[in-house]
Amino acid sequence: MLAPRWSVWALMTLAGQPLRYAEIKPKLPWLADGQLHPRLRKLTDAGLVERTAYAPRHVTYGLTARGAELMPVLTVIAAWGNTHLEKNLVPNAKTGEPEPERIAAADNIEDSLTLLTPRHATPLLWALKARGAASARGLAAAAMPGYNLSAVYPPLRQLIDDGLVEATDESAFQLSAQGRDLAPLYRALSAWAGGRPLSDSGSHPVWGQAPAPSQVRTGAWVTHQSRVPALPAPAPSAPVLPAAQRPVARWQPGDLFSHQVPARPITAPSAGVHRR
Repeated sequence: MLAPRWSVWALMTLAGQPLRYAEIKPKLPWLADGQLHPRLRKLTDAGLVERTAYAPRHVTYGLTARGAELMPVLTVIAAWGNTHLEKNLVPNAKTGEPEPERIAAADNIEDSLTLLTPRHATPLLWALKARGAASARGLAAAAMPGYNLSAVYPPLRQLIDDGLVEATDESAFQLSAQGRDLAPLYRALSAWAGGRPLSDSGSHPVWGQAPAPSQVRTGAWVTHQSRVPALPAPAPSAPVLPAAQRPVARWQPGDLFSHQVPARPITAPSAGVHRR
């Protein structure tokens, strides 16, 4: 329900108050009616948005209680993306000095989800968190039972390319610093999916322990080119704007992600193109 493109943009647009369609449209001008209507309908079917008809020509869309509970979770996801996803350096408008570009919160969220929604990505990350360093054979048995051993390598290579996993030698893999820092994100998502408050998220059986700190490039929000986790670097002075037991827990992708993000370039707003 979160992964389809523009779902997060639509939800955050409705976070302030219910709006009529004519009020939503100018806030998401890059979406044609054939894109915006289906997105609102699917979010309504998912129980995150409520459509209220006061009269034939007076219909509003607003967040349900479930949708409103998701907003703090999106803040956690945005914070991870803002901290770990790469940013281009752009000249400061006043000084001309290079600084990380500003990224929209919704873009940070959607780009972060793009890394986690491919098939087998989340089960592999959970298995690595629970096991520590593990061989491909061990990961295949834990996260992809029923698949041939060769099937584990493509998603593992993608996670390595995305900066979430690293190879320790020819036969072992482990979470990178960016991968370990997914802990708050997965704790928040799991708490929300289970109908629990975020204050209970620290007791998560797999991601409950705090991740090891890492030094990464940071920056504030607006629109951007699509990114992958950036290489560790000292954080600049600009402030960042935000907002646990074995065996391996089995992730249920359908609980949160109802759509796989395509691996081809996707047309985005005028700021640029988003891709994995």
